[in-house]
Amino acid sequence: MTEHTPSRLVRIEAEALLALAERLDGPMAAGFERAVSIVQQCGDARGRVVVTGMGKSGIIAQKIAATLSSTGSPALFLHPAEAVHGDLGMLTRGDVVIALSASGETEEILRLLVTIRRIGDALISFCCDMNSTLAKASDVALDCGVPAEACGMGLAPTASTTAMLALGDALAIAVSLRKGFRPEDFASLHPGGKLGKKLANIRQLMHTGEAIPRVTPETSMTEVIYEMSRKKLGVTTVEAGGKLVGIISDGDLRRLLEQDGPEALKKTAGEAMNPKPMTISADQLAVRALSLMEEKKITSLVAVDAEGKIEGVVHLHDLWEIELI
Repeated sequence: MTEHTPSRLVRIEAEALLALAERLDGPMAAGFERAVSIVQQCGDARGRVVVTGMGKSGIIAQKIAATLSSTGSPALFLHPAEAVHGDLGMLTRGDVVIALSASGETEEILRLLVTIRRIGDALISFCCDMNSTLAKASDVALDCGVPAEACGMGLAPTASTTAMLALGDALAIAVSLRKGFRPEDFASLHPGGKLGKKLANIRQLMHTGEAIPRVTPETSMTEVIYEMSRKKLGVTTVEAGGKLVGIISDGDLRRLLEQDGPEALKKTAGEAMNPKPMTISADQLAVRALSLMEEKKITSLVAVDAEGKIEGVVHLHDLWEIELI
């Protein structure tokens, strides 16, 4: 009998995933693509993905439903045992059902087939037996068969549920890519916690209104220094006709004083400003602002709209506060 050491158990599950990957590149490729299309079309038609499974497969089904929802495909988990006692009301015409059953003969799931077909919803199954009742009744049956379970007795679902989980992740991500799901979309679905902070956009962080340092091209350098000191962002915008025409930073002031000495204070903002400042859209993610600051070695960015009007200023300290750095 093969010794089932911890490392051997992990290798059994890894081998199951490699076998699944080979099927996805080969005989299962067409079926997987069809499953992706079915789920995508369901979302386009405002339908939902209903994921179901019993026991360990049910736990995996809950995770798959959560992954689908967080990547732009509205999904929910339906407990098959509860379904026949009233929860079938969760299932409506236009939904897609994804049923997980290693054997393909799970009684509680088979009892749902008549209702699924009566409503007319598409059925995708994850099974280890392609000759099972569930697999044969499905519009698309995806093979989660494994060479062996990691369980020493070959009884507890282990490698098979790992394969189901990976297949569900692959399906969710493939659908999100097909739909053009963007980081901004992901951010809108994850507003809380550390992840939500990392996906915050500039509009949520920038200084706006009276907090924006503003001068005109005619403003004297004395007033420029006063405005920069008062707003405490290390920069001031230079505005003309309601639009950004330049920026003056602490670094610009130091360089100007080193070059011109006291004569620098006789200049106007228009003479001292950088006329081609780096700007950003207020709808960009905070991580994009950080990338630009690091690339250009600056500490502030001005957010402007499509017409060049100033919407706000974001500072490096604002990114520190959300633990982005």
